[in-house]
Amino acid sequence: MAFAGRWETETQEGYDAFCKLLGIPDDVIEKGRDYKLITEVTQDGNTFSWTQIYPTNAKVTNNFTVGKECDMETIGGKKFKATVQMEGGKLCVTFPNYHHTSEICGGKLVETSKAGSVVLKRTSKKL
Repeated sequence: MAFAGRWETETQEGYDAFCKLLGIPDDVIEKGRDYKLITEVTQDGNTFSWTQIYPTNAKVTNNFTVGKECDMETIGGKKFKATVQMEGGKLCVTFPNYHHTSEICGGKLVETSKAGSVVLKRTSKKL
C-alpha cells in the first residue's frame, strides 16, 4: 500500500527533452514545466487506480491489476493495452513511446520514463 495517497511534484529532470521527443508542442511544454503535477493513487492489494492531474485540469486515470493486461490511456488520449508488472518493488509498464517505472524511495514517489537515451525523472512528495 506504499503507493496509495496524493502526491505533488517536487522536482523533475529531463522534462523538456522528453516532451520534445514525444512531440509535445513548445507552448504546452512551457505551461507544464513548473506545474506541480498531482498524482492520486488508490491501492487494494495488486489493484490500482492511478490518476494524474495536469495543467488546465486535464486528467488521466488508469485502473490496473499487476500482472493482468488492461486498457490504458496516455495524456494525449491515445488508448492502448498494457500489462503493469511489479519488479523489485517498482511498478513497470511500457507505454507506446516509452518505458515507465514508479517506486517509493525515502517516502517519495519517484517516476522514471525512458525513451531511448532520453529520461524524465519526476520526484513527488506525499500531501
